[in-house]
Amino acid sequence: MSSPLDSTGTPLNTGRTGHLDPPETMTSFQPETIAGQAPPADSVHPRDSSTDAPTSVSRLNDTIRGFIERWGSVWVEGEITSFNRRGGNVFGRLKDLGTESTVAFRIWSSTLNRLPKDLKVGDHVVACVKADYFPRTGDFSFAISAMRHVGLGEQLERLERLRVQLRSEGLFDPVRKKKLPFLPHCIGLITGENSDAEKDVHRNAELRWPRVRFRTQHAAVQGDRCVPETLAALKILDADPEVDVIVIARGGGDPQTLLGFSDERLLRAVAAASTPIVSAIGHENDRPLLDEVADVRASTPTDAAKRVVPDVSEQRALVSQLRARLTGRLTQRVLHDIAQLEQIRSRPALRTPHSMLTSRAQELWMLSNRGRDIVDRRIEAERRRASELGAGLRALSPLATLARGYAIAQLPDGSVLRDAAHAPAGTALRLTVEEGTLAARSEGGVPDTVPHGASTSGRDTADDAESSASADRPLDDEAPGDGVSMGRA
Repeated sequence: MSSPLDSTGTPLNTGRTGHLDPPETMTSFQPETIAGQAPPADSVHPRDSSTDAPTSVSRLNDTIRGFIERWGSVWVEGEITSFNRRGGNVFGRLKDLGTESTVAFRIWSSTLNRLPKDLKVGDHVVACVKADYFPRTGDFSFAISAMRHVGLGEQLERLERLRVQLRSEGLFDPVRKKKLPFLPHCIGLITGENSDAEKDVHRNAELRWPRVRFRTQHAAVQGDRCVPETLAALKILDADPEVDVIVIARGGGDPQTLLGFSDERLLRAVAAASTPIVSAIGHENDRPLLDEVADVRASTPTDAAKRVVPDVSEQRALVSQLRARLTGRLTQRVLHDIAQLEQIRSRPALRTPHSMLTSRAQELWMLSNRGRDIVDRRIEAERRRASELGAGLRALSPLATLARGYAIAQLPDGSVLRDAAHAPAGTALRLTVEEGTLAARSEGGVPDTVPHGASTSGRDTADDAESSASADRPLDDEAPGDGVSMGRA
């Protein structure tokens, strides 16, 4: 265990309780004075102020700050009673170990990165502090430039830093850990040669599953050879395709002898291995970091054998139990299906199917006849309606009008003649009658005073026709009432 240092780097003495004994070289809170040099001109002395001539708060605070700034740094021991992070900095309080005295401290973010990451309330620490005073608010606190736990040796402190680093990298995360196979065909074992751990793993594994096979690689489990030999054995077994799981076993020991299983090289190799790894170091109080990185942690080599290999008797009992459960479920299902079939068979449809078929056939015949009658009646009604529409269409057709003795007169350009004034004498006309077309020529208009029934030579000309047809439609598309010019032929 290393002792805390004072502001000059000299180790401080500690008693049996681990508290720091006041060293003779510890810096005291005394202002640094230089012989022959007067205090600052603007400093305040009690004799410089009176009721009639008081000093200002600003001058008082500046004087206090100037006095405090000449103090040096000092190492102080205490317990953290408050530890709050704000804006990347830490503000807290440090309490004396024997009394209720406390001081406020602050740790700037730039300094915080150099301190232990696991500082928290309740920690027993030693810190290098320097007093500081803020004139604007009159606040007094100590700035910490270094802090460390009391009672941690260099090796343990290094392991704690490594633990924090590996945890931050996710090597302890349960999500990345691999599952063990249900029944490994071959178990890789890394342990000391002829060790009790090797015997325990073999004996308990073979008792649980007699046909289990091992690939054993011996390695030193303590000392300088521990890490390199364990790394070499791990590399061999991890590359063996027949090895389904690897057990690293040791039968406990002194914490100092277990440091090899907290080596960073070994831990990273275990994390990078493709084969599931079981840590069975067998030490409950001082667990190495291998227990945190391995996929499964076993308390002892015997426990490792139980975790890796299933018990054949337990598996046989489980198979028998599952077989009985399956038989019961199948029997229950078959009986249920038989009951359902009997219920279905008892229904009238299956008990007397012929009568049901006969009834359905009669219904089908009746529906068929009814549908046929409905269709026939509908067809007859539509036929009558079509005949009526055809008769009406023929009655409205211009050809029907021609059949009654009328004629249609057309000018040479094909337009229908509506006004006798449009066909002066000599105009060629085209007369359409029911049976054919005639060529005619107009002889001029006929006076309206001609007696009814009088005969004229131009009676069959276009000026005797009644013009009432549209001039810009084809003849066959025009109907009476649309302006077709007709006259009795």
